[in-house]
Amino acid sequence: MERPGAGMESSECENVSKEKEAFEEEEFEASAMDSLIDMPFATVDIQDECAITDVPHINLERSKENEWISKDQIKKKKKKQKDYQPNYFLSIPITNKEITRGIKILQNAIIQQDKQLAKAMISDGSFHITLLVMQLLNEEEVNIGIGALLELKPFIEEILQGKQLILPFQGIDTFGNQVGFVKLAEGDHINPLLEIAETAKRTFQEKGILAGENRGFKPHLTFMKLSKAPWLRKKGVKKIDPEFYEKFISHRFGEEMVHRIDLCSMLKKKQSNGYYHCESSIVIGKKPIGFRDLINEALRRERMGLKSKVKQIKELLLKPETQARIRRELFEGRSVNNSNQGNQVDFGATLT
Repeated sequence: MERPGAGMESSECENVSKEKEAFEEEEFEASAMDSLIDMPFATVDIQDECAITDVPHINLERSKENEWISKDQIKKKKKKQKDYQPNYFLSIPITNKEITRGIKILQNAIIQQDKQLAKAMISDGSFHITLLVMQLLNEEEVNIGIGALLELKPFIEEILQGKQLILPFQGIDTFGNQVGFVKLAEGDHINPLLEIAETAKRTFQEKGILAGENRGFKPHLTFMKLSKAPWLRKKGVKKIDPEFYEKFISHRFGEEMVHRIDLCSMLKKKQSNGYYHCESSIVIGKKPIGFRDLINEALRRERMGLKSKVKQIKELLLKPETQARIRRELFEGRSVNNSNQGNQVDFGATLT
């Protein structure tokens, strides 16, 4: 018995075998393609696969986008800087009579050489060192500033480590011949003072307060400013002549022991002693307390207490439940009044 196909020629067998192999190969390729389509990289673009990308085009678009963002940020920063107008500052008041007396002698010596400059002088009650400037736009921000000042005290105590901060003043200098000031002498007091100023700036900024300046902190004691008398420029006085203060160029004015830092207003009416309007203060180190100091401290605490009460009342009145209760009581009061008026009897008419 012959096997099926036993009678076929060898060439025919080879053809059948080749056709079978071709069919199996096509079936395998189709199966492979089906499996590739299901893979996550099946839709990868040829350009990506062959590393042909539009990098320059993408980078150009990103560059333009970054440039636009950068310009927008610069505009916002400029607007913020333009809107930033400091109106409050932290002040270290100068209370040493020796220093104030020396500055008065200096001021009089300058005025004798040019009487017009009398209007450019700072009054002796206003002598201070500015530690930090800031912008406080309303009562709420002022209260936040007061809170920041109170929080600053333990940081200052940590910086000073129980030591007194003593500031010696010696010599004269100017800012562009427009502002005259007594210089703070060099010494070990500089670093803690700079650290206090930086800590104050950070403390207030963390509270969301716009504070500080672009230029670095340079402690100084201003005694005159030409900007106090703008009309001087029209009369030819455009700068402070160095010859006016040359005799005081190395003069020792004295030392100030820092005992207080005040939060002061630049714009509010000054106190009767010539010092700035003070919102709050912190005491630094130890200082002999006199009767007037006790009175001032008591008044300050009383004012702080009143401000706190007013703030609490405002917050209470703004609550929806409080406003609803007020409306309800007002409505009930009107209803009672209307009812009483309706029940009133005209006794005159009854008697007649």
